[in-house]
Amino acid sequence: MKKFLSLALALVMALSLFACGPAATNESKAPESNAPTNESNPPEETYEGLDWEAISAMDYEEASDTIYDFVLGDFSEAYAIAKEATGDERMALMAIAEAKLLQSGIFLPVQSNGGNYAMSRVVPRTSSTVLWGMDEYRYYPTLVTNELITTEDNSALKALWAEAEDAAAYYEAAKAYLAEHNYTLTDTYTISTPYIVNIWDTIGTSYTSDAMFIAGTYDNLMEYDAKNIQQPGLATSYEVSDDGLTYTFHIREGVKWVDQQGTEIGEVTADDWVAGMEHLLDNADALGYLLSSAGGCGLKNFDAYLKGEATFEEVGVKALDKYTLEYTLEAPFPPFTTMLGYSIFAPLNREFYRSQGGTFGAEGEEYTAGNYGKTPSNIAYCGPYLITSYTAQNSVRYAANPSYWNADAVVIKNLVYSYNDGSDPLRNYNETKSGAISGGGLRAEALEVAKTEKPEGQDKTYLELYGYVSACDASTFPGWNNVYRNTWNNYDNDGVGVSVKRDNEAEIARTRDAMTNRHFLRAITYSIDRGAYNAQLVGEELKYTSIRNSYTPGTFQYLTAELTIDINGTSTTFPANTSYGEIMQAQLDADGAHIKVWDPNGDGGAGSGDGFDGWYNAANAKAELELAIAQLAQIGVEVSAENPIHLDYPVRTYDNSYRNAANVVKQSIEGALEGKVIIDLVDYDKSEDNEHATYRINDGRDANFDVAIASGWGPDYGDAQSYLDTVQAGGYMCKNFGLY
Repeated sequence: MKKFLSLALALVMALSLFACGPAATNESKAPESNAPTNESNPPEETYEGLDWEAISAMDYEEASDTIYDFVLGDFSEAYAIAKEATGDERMALMAIAEAKLLQSGIFLPVQSNGGNYAMSRVVPRTSSTVLWGMDEYRYYPTLVTNELITTEDNSALKALWAEAEDAAAYYEAAKAYLAEHNYTLTDTYTISTPYIVNIWDTIGTSYTSDAMFIAGTYDNLMEYDAKNIQQPGLATSYEVSDDGLTYTFHIREGVKWVDQQGTEIGEVTADDWVAGMEHLLDNADALGYLLSSAGGCGLKNFDAYLKGEATFEEVGVKALDKYTLEYTLEAPFPPFTTMLGYSIFAPLNREFYRSQGGTFGAEGEEYTAGNYGKTPSNIAYCGPYLITSYTAQNSVRYAANPSYWNADAVVIKNLVYSYNDGSDPLRNYNETKSGAISGGGLRAEALEVAKTEKPEGQDKTYLELYGYVSACDASTFPGWNNVYRNTWNNYDNDGVGVSVKRDNEAEIARTRDAMTNRHFLRAITYSIDRGAYNAQLVGEELKYTSIRNSYTPGTFQYLTAELTIDINGTSTTFPANTSYGEIMQAQLDADGAHIKVWDPNGDGGAGSGDGFDGWYNAANAKAELELAIAQLAQIGVEVSAENPIHLDYPVRTYDNSYRNAANVVKQSIEGALEGKVIIDLVDYDKSEDNEHATYRINDGRDANFDVAIASGWGPDYGDAQSYLDTVQAGGYMCKNFGLY
């Protein structure tokens, strides 16, 4: 859930508080490299391509399997081995598998969320910044000031956070600092968002764009505090069995469920998590894959139940008594407790759900959610907030829940989400200045204004006084290559997003052959100048800061001890504290891939996979295209300047920055590949239409693009599997490849 993200979020909600990657120069930092060779697939090797006639006779799942194996077979094989390993070896093998994934060319990591200039009244680090779960959207403990926080004070507060022993100590130190420097606190937090809510049922959605609005309405078993330490929530404590399979949670007594008006409707009990699991198993759009053996923690008999091979009573969730909840796994999964912030572990009040017409398939009923989750009045609340009003494409307003069990901890009494579709590039900036919102990122146009405009009575500009560089978080937004496109107009609106290829079967066939050729895919990924792309969004001076060079951040995990592992037949020893990114790079280098995902000198010498462009190289792109042209010629597909491959790229015409960025994609691909590939820009003048082409797609058949930078992923728990599962066969993000 965390973390299927729309790219629109990356700039509008950039309020994180630590910079990622080095401050960028204006020179590309792509590594020098020779024209590519690939020993496993030399150009003189016979190339047969895919049998599209046979594929056309398959059902969609079988066709997806066949295409996936052809394009991503190397990754799939390496990843299967990695998932069987444990400890440090597991981490290293995951990194090796990801190196195989990146070499496929099926996507290009483009950027993370953050890494742009921002101004804010939000006191840094006063709510969780953990890199997974939904706790970052639980804003009740956040400190917000009435005054814009200066750049100098922002840095000082971050230093206090680093020095503080725990969250409580930091809050006290921050409050004292703010008072000493003449800041006053407010109990209102207003957040700008580009998202539109489609459903209020947190268990029934896999979209961050829904779940972020619901996160404050219920509590989790555990939650992360401002120092990112997991603390008791609705569970006061828990135990783990000696074999690592059983987790027993003790539910907090006396917590009340209320309706939207705050009227008590019941008590939170262990059965609420059982009801939540029943609802999850019924709901196809939820995050159940995280509970499967293949996709996550492996809840006992979860998969068997879905296959009809087990009853619900055999699934590994039990209410042992009114206040004792038990989860049982099929195999030890150490990151299990890091997953507790997700909707898969949300409680559900059974009686209220039934009052809304909801039913449970596990109880032999024909499943329907009824009215549950249709509006804020159709859900039950046990969290810090009640939703007081909702106006689509305008605002969502919350007030503190007077019945909340931890009401004394609720600092923000009034929370507001204010809708912003991005069409006005100065809106965030102007509303941050005026106080209409609590803070926000500075788009490229706004940045130029902030560099010159001065507050009344001040000698310095807004940027000099209040600007800081927001953090890059763990979210990764790739450029996706659709290898099995099945639609050439929006699935929900036949007159929107129409491709020039829609009725041209010959061009559709040529594109499919090209987009399943590994060298062609690499040519596309090597030819996109991500620095120039980012410059249109965040300005020239920060254009490299948010660039990410891998799907899993290179700093996401580190070895705990020295490890020797085989890389292409050579025993290779990595010392303790070696990063995930360094092992990825070792495999890429051994394979002769011309991709740089790890800079040991980055981040002041600590090492980083962010802040430089390790992919863009026009010479490499051209050489890969020549290999592709030779192979495609063997199956009768000509690719030349006279007969180019046309690829559709969706454009947000309502957003000037993203329109300019789309033109960068077009110019850099066409320039590097000498007109043998043409990017056709497909205009979208409404944000919802663009999202239905690229983000809110039911499966791969609805993906209405050939190439798109539109959605991303962030981790669900503290293991690289949280990323890589999404692109395994049938994984959640495979729909961006046109598969599953």
